[in-house]
Amino acid sequence: MGENGFPYIQHRGGPKGFVKVIDKETIGFVDFTGNRQYISVGNIQTHPQVSLILVDYPRRTRLKIYAEAKIVELTDNPALFELLDPADYPHRPERMVILTVKAYDWNCPQHIKPRYTAEDIADALAERDDYIRSLEEKLRTHGV
Repeated sequence: MGENGFPYIQHRGGPKGFVKVIDKETIGFVDFTGNRQYISVGNIQTHPQVSLILVDYPRRTRLKIYAEAKIVELTDNPALFELLDPADYPHRPERMVILTVKAYDWNCPQHIKPRYTAEDIADALAERDDYIRSLEEKLRTHGV
C-alpha cells in the first residue's frame, strides 16, 4: 500500500478501450482469467482504495486515478457485464472491477517514450499512401 493509503492493483490489460466509463464518477473493466494468485482481488477486498496509472504511449500522457474498487461477480449484474465485456477480444472473463473515482491527476509526460501499434502506424501512413496512389494514377492517365 502506498503511503497515501491507496494500494496499486494489477489488471491484465485488454484491447484498446477496455476500461469503460459507467457514469461521471465510475469506471470499470472485466477482469480476465490470469495466474490464479488473486492478489488484486485480495487487496481490493481488504483495502478498496486503489491507484491506477493509465498510459497513452502515442500521445505521451499518463493519468493517475485514485478510486474505491469493488469486485462484482459476472452473474451478479449481467447488464453491467454486457456493457463492460470486450466482446470482440478473445478472453475468459472472471469478474468485473468497478472503480468509483475519488481523484485524478495528469502526470508529467517527460520520460514517456512514444510507442505505436501496427494499427497506429498503418493509420498514420494511410493518407500518404492514398496521396501516392493518386499521383501514380495521374501519371498513368497522362501517359507518363
